Amino acid sequence: MAITFVDFSKKYGQNEVFSHLNLEINEGEITCLLGESGTGKTTLLQAISSLTDYEGKIEGVPCRISYIFQTPRLVPNLTVEGNLKLVLPKEEWKSIPSFLEAIGLSEKANAYPATLSGGQAQRVSFARAFLVKSDLILMDEPFSSLDTALKIKLISLFCSLWKEERRTVLFVTHDLEEAAMLAERVVVLRGGKVFADFTRKTSLPRPYGEESDFKRTLLSCILGEDEGI
Repeated sequence: MAITFVDFSKKYGQNEVFSHLNLEINEGEITCLLGESGTGKTTLLQAISSLTDYEGKIEGVPCRISYIFQTPRLVPNLTVEGNLKLVLPKEEWKSIPSFLEAIGLSEKANAYPATLSGGQAQRVSFARAFLVKSDLILMDEPFSSLDTALKIKLISLFCSLWKEERRTVLFVTHDLEEAAMLAERVVVLRGGKVFADFTRKTSLPRPYGEESDFKRTLLSCILGEDEGI
């Protein structure tokens, strides 16, 4: 089922971020919200997950949601394996070793978060999101603190995990390259409205630095050179 924002409005004090926004997020796709800081991208994720109040309606929100933040947010006094067990019923713990192998962290099962690199910790957060039998994955700039090489590796890992089940993903970034590599659909926000909406169905992830009409159009929108939709 699609997730639909109907006359969605949100204010922070006197600052009106959205006024009667209407937007539909398609089921089973990776949709990217792209735009400058302050355009309300994270607000939409928070509204979906009931972390902030709003006016209007959001229809079709599933009960089971996974949330990947900018930082891994692992429980510091639990091991890697313990952090994954925390989100699963005991009868599903048997699936953890195969996931650790898939993300290349089998040898870190008994390690604590403080001993992990930033990339390793974020891999654990990806595994945690996919282990939960969620219907929707929300991602709030999960690659923003990573260097380019690690970012490319983790985007590739994310795509390989996603292809197994093709869950609905709503992904926030202000990074054009991340959007171009990972998204099937890109919604550009500006001034509290949908400024542009593009879809490109190709195999994911796309190559880092790839030149394409899709990417050039996104860049024009970001720079304000395109009139949008």
